[in-house]
Order: sequence, then structure tokens, then C-alpha cells
Amino acid sequence: MALLLFLVLVAVVLGIIGVAAEGLGYLLIIGIVVLVAALGLVAVRWSQRTGHRPLR
Repeated sequence: MALLLFLVLVAVVLGIIGVAAEGLGYLLIIGIVVLVAALGLVAVRWSQRTGHRPLR
């Protein structure tokens, strides 16, 4: 969970810097890629967690 929060924070910071600083639009793109990667990580962890519930 801490990794997810860190990745989202990095994505937001890179996005803000990419928008605010002229000529650094590539940071915005990197921020978007990091955000998508974080969301993908959450989706993978969530799908793995639901499949391993024991039957009672």
C-alpha cells in the first residue's frame, strides 16, 4: 500500500512540474505513465487477492 501511495505522489509531482515548467512536458508524460503503472499494480494485487479465498 505504501508503494502505491508513493507512486501516485510521484506521478502528481511530475505532472505538476511538467505542466508548470515550460519545456518539461516530458515530465507530464512520465507522470501519466507512473500513474497508469500504479493503477495496474493495484489491479493485479486486487485480482490475486480475490482468487485465493478459502471455501468454508
